[in-house]
This record gives sequence, C-alpha cells and structure tokens, in this order.
Amino acid sequence: MTRGSVAVLIVLVVALLTIVARPATAETLVVAQDGHGSAKDCNASKPTPYTTIASAVAAARPHDVIKICPGTYSEQLTIAKSLTLRGESGAVLKPSAMVANTTSLITGNALATIIVVDGVRNVTIEGLTIDGADNEISNCPLPTQVPVPDLFGIFYRNASGTVRDSAIRNMRLGPGLAACRGGTAILVQSGTGGRSEVAIEDNSIHAFQRNGITANEAGTTAHIRRNVVTGLGPTTGAVQNGIQLASGVTGAVGATGVVEENVVTQLISANCVSAATCAANANGVIIGSGSSGVRVARNTLGSTQTGVAVFGNGNRVQDNVIFNTLVFDGIFVEGAGNEIRDNQITRSDESGIFAFGDDNRVANNRINEAPVGLLDGGVGNTFLKNTILNTPVPGPVAP
Repeated sequence: MTRGSVAVLIVLVVALLTIVARPATAETLVVAQDGHGSAKDCNASKPTPYTTIASAVAAARPHDVIKICPGTYSEQLTIAKSLTLRGESGAVLKPSAMVANTTSLITGNALATIIVVDGVRNVTIEGLTIDGADNEISNCPLPTQVPVPDLFGIFYRNASGTVRDSAIRNMRLGPGLAACRGGTAILVQSGTGGRSEVAIEDNSIHAFQRNGITANEAGTTAHIRRNVVTGLGPTTGAVQNGIQLASGVTGAVGATGVVEENVVTQLISANCVSAATCAANANGVIIGSGSSGVRVARNTLGSTQTGVAVFGNGNRVQDNVIFNTLVFDGIFVEGAGNEIRDNQITRSDESGIFAFGDDNRVANNRINEAPVGLLDGGVGNTFLKNTILNTPVPGPVAP
C-alpha cells in the first residue's frame, strides 16, 4: 500500500469515527389523545403511538421534545431525563385522585406532585396548563398542619431546567381543609448535597392554598421573572405567600436567586386584622433568614400584608412598586446588611419601610401615605434621601 493510500484510509477512518461519535439529533414525539398528529400539526392524520404523556416520556431519549396536543390528560409524571415538554394551546395536565409520588429531600414527607423532575438537568416545561382541581387529597392530621401527602404542581428535586409560558392553578385541598398548610404551585428544592437551578418565567400562577413559588435550601438557585402570581384574596384559611426563597430548616442556609418583574397580588389573611394581635401575615415576597445575595427588583406587589419581607442578610430590594399593604409594612427588614433602595411604596397600614435589623441601608425610596414613613428598630441603619409624602410621621422613628 502506498503512502497516499494509507493517508486516504486514515482520513476515511477518522471521518467514519466522527459520524459514529456524533450525537443523535433530538426527535419530537407527539402526544395526541386521538392517536393522530405530527410535529408541525396536531390535526394531521399521521398516526402517533403516544396517547399519554407518560408513554412518550418513557420512550423518549435525552434531549427529545415531547409535543402535547390539546386535550385534558389525567396523569402524574416523573421525569428523570433531559427533556422538553411543550404543550400546545389547550393542553391540560389534570390528574384525578392524586397519590404520593415523591418525598421532600429535607423532611422525608410524602408529596403528591403533578410533575416531579428528579435528579436531572435541562428539563423544560413550557406552554402547559397544570391543574390540581381534581387532586382529591383529603388527609390533614390537624386542620392547621401539612396535608399527607402535601400537594404540589411542579417539583424540581435536585434538578434544573426551565418552567415558562405555563399556567399552574388550583393547588388547593378539598372542602373543610382550607386551613391546612399545603398546596403550592412550584417547588424547587435541593438536599443531600445536590443542586437545583431553575428559571421560572412568564407563568400564570393562581388559586393555590399555601405558596405560589417556593425555592428552598442550600444549593438552590431560582431565577423568577415576569410571572403573575395571584392569591385567594381575604381568606381565613392557610396564610399565603406569593414568592418565597428560604430554608425549610431553621438556622440553615437557604436558596438564592433573583425575583424580577413579577406581578404579585391578593395575599391577605382575614385572621390578621391588627399588628398587635396578628399571629401570621401574608407576604408578596419573603426572603428567609438563611438566604443571602437575593435581588428583588422591578416587581409590582399589591394587596398583601407585607409587600417584601426580608429576614436574611446581604440582600437587595430595589425599584419595586408596592401598594396597599394591609396591617403591616410595604417593606419589612429583619436581617442585616441589606440594601433597600429606589422603591415606590403607596398606602401602607403600618409603615412604608420598617428596618428592624441592623446595618441596613435605606435610600432613595418614595413613600406616599402611611401612618409612619420609616421605622428604625435596629442599630446602624442608614436612611438617605428618602421622599415621604402625605404621612403624619415621616421618620425614621423607633417603633
């Protein structure tokens, strides 16, 4: 064999190995209840073997796209491979008689979730309606405790990905269980040394019982942007929060991330009618004591009992529009070293901003109509260039 022939052979072998090593192109699997539909048209006559979402998930390879045609699918899903679930308008995931299908990484408690993403990266859920109206969970040990199993719409469990352009609704328990502390639309949680990083963007979240979005524990990062989160309004049931980044364990490190450009409204506990007697109040955004480095910016927060409550250290709350906070404050800060700046706060029942912690910086905020503009309950807090209007006691004053 000549040198030229050897060179040609080497080139051919290398080319063949390249072709073999090249990853397979992602496929689109079509789910249609009538057994017909294509990747381009759910009305196409082309047969599809997938009439349930679970069957397509089982057949899919990593990175495939599962297109879900219009219809109501009574299923609970577990996803443990990198996939995209893409709902066409009118695709509704609405299981009935939900059962426990996973557990909390922290407490080990049983959870009933509509979609659990477990131990995997790059799972996208988009354009899908997630509806818990038919969950039929009716077991709550005491009226004010957590239900067994607890109810969630989407749960990223040591997992990462994106939830966008979806509607998550009706995460509520049955009759007589309104006070039970369960029912959350989206949960992101890390544990046992794992990590979760999830983008939650442009979703409609409403009719939940406990929280709209919860991101908990060390190792969790949540990018929460442009969602509309609507509470139940005045309710004597469980006290609601719109968006929470925290830790489920007292004193432990909590989640971090950003909360930007969301609209959060109608979070009001009817049992909380005065600051002197209120045992628990509803919050638009709550940053727990273990969470730091969180940015809460450019949100619109209205008709809550505290617009933003910050218990952690070293967070930033800026450029938010906060209005109609009942009983309590536009912004309440119990942590230390936080920066509260450039917020517009209108109509608060207690104060515009209450800096209860230490060494916080409160600057360039605009407060219109509150009994007290600025309350200072800590040590070393600084207040700079705040504008206080239509307020009998501008402050800062001691509570």
